[in-house]
Amino acid sequence: MPREYKTIQEVAGPLMLVRGVENVKYNELAEIVLFNGETRRCKVLEIDGENALVQLFESSTGINLSNSKVRFLGKSMELGVSADMLSRVFDGLGRPIDNGPEILPEKRLDINGLPMNPAARNYPQEFIQTGVSAIDGLNTLVRGQKLPIFSASGLPHAELAAQIARQAQVRGTSEPFAVVFAAMGITFEEANFFIESFKSTGAINRTVMFINLANDPAIERIATPRMALSAAEYLAFEKDMHVLVILTDITNYADSLREVSAARKEVPGRRGYPGYMYTDLASLYERAGRQKGKSGSITMIPILSMPEDDKTHPIPDLTGYITEGQIILSRELYRQGIEPPIDVLPSLSRLKDKGIGAGKTRADHAGTMNQLFAAYARGKEAKELMVILGEAALTDIDKLYAKFADAFEEEYVSQGYYQNRDIEETLNLGWKLLNILPKTELKRIKDEFIAEYYGK
Repeated sequence: MPREYKTIQEVAGPLMLVRGVENVKYNELAEIVLFNGETRRCKVLEIDGENALVQLFESSTGINLSNSKVRFLGKSMELGVSADMLSRVFDGLGRPIDNGPEILPEKRLDINGLPMNPAARNYPQEFIQTGVSAIDGLNTLVRGQKLPIFSASGLPHAELAAQIARQAQVRGTSEPFAVVFAAMGITFEEANFFIESFKSTGAINRTVMFINLANDPAIERIATPRMALSAAEYLAFEKDMHVLVILTDITNYADSLREVSAARKEVPGRRGYPGYMYTDLASLYERAGRQKGKSGSITMIPILSMPEDDKTHPIPDLTGYITEGQIILSRELYRQGIEPPIDVLPSLSRLKDKGIGAGKTRADHAGTMNQLFAAYARGKEAKELMVILGEAALTDIDKLYAKFADAFEEEYVSQGYYQNRDIEETLNLGWKLLNILPKTELKRIKDEFIAEYYGK
């Protein structure tokens, strides 16, 4: 039974102090009812004896303390879920914004989710094909993995996110695949780009979208990824689907966390972010994975733009600790016109060796991957040397490596945002580039694979 109080003591920005409350719980949902009957949603942030600190989801303008009342609803924030969510677009609080009907929920889930018991986790080990060579060939994504993309302002992470969402698939299985896409703090133009991109290719039919715009309240932004992950958990563990969750932009989410923390006058940590940001991010990222006894899974690609291109900034730094690797976008490659501008050398997928090889991709995958990395690294060194000392200072073999590095960026890494390469195409392209080098330089590939693929 909802309890109502007319004891609002003060309103400061999005925060409101209510005195004399009973049996109110942390994170409980509430409504503030204005004198004219208008209601606004809010939730409990803090309890101190009989005082409750409540945070509004909407603006606090027009609240008259003397004749407004607060109604506590006795439940935390929930999302009504059903299989009909696929192909739909919701706002950050789970309300439809695509002019479609309300969802008739099969059940209601607490958006904070239930932590997955570590003993019930299955090891991520199946290959997910994104159709992007720099990821599939060199930093392979595995089902159940958390693999963030580290971008920076002005780089095309939105295009890459849309491409992965359109193209991703689990090969060799008829089990259904879905994408849950959550966008936080993006502009209307970006939101429109994502929606139109998915609609034009039909990818919207297997996608659930949650969109929180830049002018929406910060507290709503904190709920958005939790809404998306609740939908993903339902599709994965109750409908046995392989679910890819894409969260963009985690930096906007963390900034909202900082904004709410500052409003509560909490002691700030590094760069003003709250000290509990690590725990908060972990509570999102750790909802990905596979469970024993269930065929569904949640694979996660969080996207974050590094402030000032700095990967030691708290947001990418903490994200790197919790997740299994990172894909890094490079401003230098972007200036060269490489699309997508993935910098493969500092990028890393810690689980890539679990998802490749015979029966998953192809037997020659591991060897060619290591050889391409090594050759590209040496080619970059040769190019840097050429800039300083001139081409005459290079040996003939170094010139070949420099030529390889250029070809690798232009043909292998750069493929545009609408080309979907299967893994065989990616591996064959790798062999085509390795043909630039003499056979004696291929020291990381087994002789049987050199005999089968080199020079073909």
